[in-house]
Amino acid sequence: MAAPIRILTAVPICDGHDSAINTINLEFIRHGIEVIYLGYHRSVGDIVRAAIQEDVRAIGISSYNGGHVEFFGEVVDLLRKRGATDIKVFGGGGGTITHDDAEAMKHRGVDKIFFAGTSLTEMTDYVRERYGKPRKRAGTKSPDVQLAWRLTEIEDGTRRSGREKKRQTSNIKHRTSRVIGFTGPGGAGKTTLIDEVVLRFLNQNSKGRIAILSHDPSVIGKGALLGDRAAMINSQNDRVFMRSMATRGQAGGLSPATHDCLALLGRSNFDYVIIETVGTGQEAMPFQKNGIVDLTVLVMNPDYGSRLQLQKIVMLDLADIVVVNKSDLQRARTAHAEIKQRLEQNRRAQRLIDTVAKRHRDPGVDQLFDLIS
Repeated sequence: MAAPIRILTAVPICDGHDSAINTINLEFIRHGIEVIYLGYHRSVGDIVRAAIQEDVRAIGISSYNGGHVEFFGEVVDLLRKRGATDIKVFGGGGGTITHDDAEAMKHRGVDKIFFAGTSLTEMTDYVRERYGKPRKRAGTKSPDVQLAWRLTEIEDGTRRSGREKKRQTSNIKHRTSRVIGFTGPGGAGKTTLIDEVVLRFLNQNSKGRIAILSHDPSVIGKGALLGDRAAMINSQNDRVFMRSMATRGQAGGLSPATHDCLALLGRSNFDYVIIETVGTGQEAMPFQKNGIVDLTVLVMNPDYGSRLQLQKIVMLDLADIVVVNKSDLQRARTAHAEIKQRLEQNRRAQRLIDTVAKRHRDPGVDQLFDLIS
């Protein structure tokens, strides 16, 4: 099967209108497209950095606040400057973008502007027709561009002859990065917690680099909404390389290509590589394959149910660190006591930490970072 089309969607800085782009995102997903959603109030630099790292076919921008001719044009110009001319730009803005504006934007290098009244079917047909064909790569010296291309080749299987696939997998033993795995149920706050850990790393090491491999589920037989970037604030930094991956039909929280992508990232001059899984259930053991990580962090929230539920969560037996996030909630103290008792039964040197990831300078997150680093 052909690899899914990957596009990035975003809303410009000083524009908080996201209802239109969310509707369009869902329509794209239903038609088998993988959408990396960056969120709203995003700068030109944030959008271009994300598009390059994600190696998308195109960027779709929804703009309702004016300034679109300049904003879209600056996105195109920065893509060219960064050596990513194969990434195209399209968008729309209801009634705020006129036909004269669209003509000026076309001269700046924008592929297409959709006007008010355009059907969702017409938009998806355009994206599939325009960006579903093989693209020609332009030569570039940018390390991030080249790394993104190689990750795409691995994920799409274009480099996987038997010999090369074996070499990719074996090279995980020769990685130079420390690899940390974050897992836990959906809604526990994994992404926000990772973002706070990244902030502490950037503050501690002024020259260090960190990579994030983040996973979201594919809709069965359709595309995927890869939305972890929308929750990232501190990770919008040139020293952070983030790649979003869809599970593409594989259960357990990771993608079929995760292991090989990790092998590449682990040899790519990053101090740390952080893997975030899809929200996982009771039976999931995503990091048990061939020593894929150096340290496992299980993130939970206090509302997991009864104490009996704790006996069913396999990762409580395997995690090196267990984090009770959202520990400002009412049931947090009880949850800490119950989880502590559950971990004591394992007779392992596991650590239990309480955090409030959404709170700046949270001492629990400081403690977690100290254990990781």
